[in-house]
Amino acid sequence: MKDRYESPLASRYASRYMLELFSPDRRFQTWRRLWAALARAEMELGLNITPEQVSELEAHITDIDYELAARREQEVRHDVMAHVYAYGKAAPGAAGIIHLGATSCYVTDNADLVLYRDGLRYLREELKKVLALLADFAEKYRALPTLGYTHYQPAQPVTVGKRAALWMQDFAGDLEELDFVLGSLKFLGCRGTTGTEASFLELFEGDGEKIDRMNRMLAERFGFASCFPVCGQTYPRKTDSRILNALSAIAQSAYRFANDIRLLQHDRQVEEPFEKNQIGSSAMAYKRNPMRCERICSLSRYLMADALNAPLTASVQWMERTLDDSANRRISLPEGFLCADAILRLVQNVANGLHVNEKIVARTVGEYMPFLATENILMEAVKRGGDRQELHEVIRRCSMEATARMKEGEPCDLISRLAAEPALGLSEGELNAVLRPESYIGRCPEQVAEYVRTVRAAIGTVEGETAEINL
Repeated sequence: MKDRYESPLASRYASRYMLELFSPDRRFQTWRRLWAALARAEMELGLNITPEQVSELEAHITDIDYELAARREQEVRHDVMAHVYAYGKAAPGAAGIIHLGATSCYVTDNADLVLYRDGLRYLREELKKVLALLADFAEKYRALPTLGYTHYQPAQPVTVGKRAALWMQDFAGDLEELDFVLGSLKFLGCRGTTGTEASFLELFEGDGEKIDRMNRMLAERFGFASCFPVCGQTYPRKTDSRILNALSAIAQSAYRFANDIRLLQHDRQVEEPFEKNQIGSSAMAYKRNPMRCERICSLSRYLMADALNAPLTASVQWMERTLDDSANRRISLPEGFLCADAILRLVQNVANGLHVNEKIVARTVGEYMPFLATENILMEAVKRGGDRQELHEVIRRCSMEATARMKEGEPCDLISRLAAEPALGLSEGELNAVLRPESYIGRCPEQVAEYVRTVRAAIGTVEGETAEINL
């Protein structure tokens, strides 16, 4: 509906998969799957629940009457009980045993854990696509000299591929962090109102082993290796901090990548994709703004800020439970996932279409080569019998004079100035011979080649197509 606010993450940026993952359908169907699984486990462990009741619950996972649930929630002011009511109307023969022994967090928290786990798995594959694309780019340009920058000032040459390897390393670290979070995720299980499992001690007549078996059955049913050893009513909210921190880490890497491209595009050295009919400015028809990279930076800032919600929430959990987490988590976690998804889709799009203007790269590095070569020139002159300190002063003076001339808009004449200095004893031809940029890139090509091999071995086969952005 065009007369209602809709999150831009949904309408413009996120993938269909992520939108479906955090949709009401997926959330409330997961609640029903949890209720059906609980009933089956309780039946198998000897409670008075019939196979027909379990089958009825399992047959009505998807036919959710949202209008009925909404009306009921208006009456009782409780979303879980409203959906228990709607589920009971869909499966009347099992209405009396739905949610038996459980508290609301059995469905809300366990469903969230399932959704977050699935979201992290999806982002993992998208992150692998980013690494694969950057690996191709880095390998292609592993030996192409380019001007290095420290403090955004000209520095010793690197290669275009080596710079891409730095971006790759950031994203590879994010993949490691994401894998750690996935590996440490646990299930809440069905633990009761304060985590004591007292209601199940009553239901199972004091048999604690049956309670443990029930929770193992539930965890396995939803693909988790284990439950949290202890908990209150909810799963530990520090889990949310780990998750959003992992998403924030992706945003940090993406921002650095995109910001570097924005700076390089200013100098026309490297450019993000620009489509044939794309308009860069409504007023300045010649513009080629780095729109995609600017969007990456914009969304990344949002996600890094969003990640603050989880630690703030985790730090104020009172004893066994307080409800001031609910509204915040309902927004911050899904939005965080959608935002990370959008960012990775954009990074893929940019990495897949990066254009290197090789002649401009060569011209830029060539402009500074006379200055960058001065240490080598100094060493060669010393080898020929010169005094190191005197020669250093000669080179310093000539460099300052050449720089002052360049600031007046004149071309660099450092080489001719140095050739005119008798103390150096080097002709202009000899000086020009040391200005080959490839002589100053150190081990860049082999560093890139080795790192690309390492990353490709780590990510293995990358499946699926590179994301296309919507707008």
